[in-house]
Amino acid sequence: MKCSLRVCILFLGLLIVFLTSVFFTYTLTGVTNAAYLENQAPEDVDRIKLVPSYLGIQKLTKGPASQRTCACSHCVGDPGVSQWFDEKFDQDILPLWTKTNMILEPTVYNWWVMLQPQFKPQDLKDILTKLFLIVPGENPYGSWNRSRCRRCAVVGNSGNLHQSHYGEDINAHEFVMRMNQAPTVGFEADVGSRTTHHFMYPESAKNLPANVSFVLVPFKTLDLLWITSALSTGKIRFTYAPVKQFLRVDKEKVQIYNPAFFKYIHDKWTEHHGRYPSTGMLALFFALHICDEVNVYGFGADSRGNWHHYWENNRYAGEFRKTGVHDADFEAKIINTLADIGKIKVFRGN
Repeated sequence: MKCSLRVCILFLGLLIVFLTSVFFTYTLTGVTNAAYLENQAPEDVDRIKLVPSYLGIQKLTKGPASQRTCACSHCVGDPGVSQWFDEKFDQDILPLWTKTNMILEPTVYNWWVMLQPQFKPQDLKDILTKLFLIVPGENPYGSWNRSRCRRCAVVGNSGNLHQSHYGEDINAHEFVMRMNQAPTVGFEADVGSRTTHHFMYPESAKNLPANVSFVLVPFKTLDLLWITSALSTGKIRFTYAPVKQFLRVDKEKVQIYNPAFFKYIHDKWTEHHGRYPSTGMLALFFALHICDEVNVYGFGADSRGNWHHYWENNRYAGEFRKTGVHDADFEAKIINTLADIGKIKVFRGN
């Protein structure tokens, strides 16, 4: 059927208007999408869902930025850096013993009570319940935060800190962790003056300033009874050695090391080398699980191969290696590997 000239012209005009509208819609949509994507943060771009065939745009895939777990230049928790690390690292296990995880799994409990088997186990739940009436029994650290950069210094007691002049650098960290005796007075230039966490067991415990967290490493139920007593009645004065009858620390900052986390290090990381990990390793892995960046000072031998404490005059004491409890060489190997893959930075000193 033939149309009149006027009708044909009208139809052709409408067709041109329709095609022009489609063209501009296509163009403006592409420009808008491009501008939107350009102005989004990387994590927001990752969340945008696009149909792969729509306007020829391929599906967006997550790049390295989406795997970042913190705002530091190198983040402990970032996956994909090392298969060895990723297979061992369990960020779901809590370093602290708290009100919410008081009950230990049987395998953990049986391993823990055999660390010092000469002491008879007692009612663990009752002991912890009474302890958590005195100290918080909470986890103050939370989970990974991509906008955070929590820098931590783990400071060992090695003689390699002599004349290292690390003090100022150590003090600049948000958390400064020390263990056992670790004096700072008179050694500030090399070891720093700040402490935020001090890891000790009853037989190595000492009084601490109010702004320092006392992190108790318990080896037996008697250790839990001792900390409860030392913060209240003062009834316990002896375990296998004399212990402080009363402990002057900030009760609100007392934290209890989790035996399950202790065993996790023994199983996954030190792989049963030694009877159990050293206090230094316990502090290091505590830091790896609550910090974003971990710097390590004062671990290992000095430049002459001697193992001794920085406050000792006898450079050949080698107390750490003489105990036979810890495998110093295997622990040093772990630390070197963590440094090689960029999970920690080790300052070797002198």
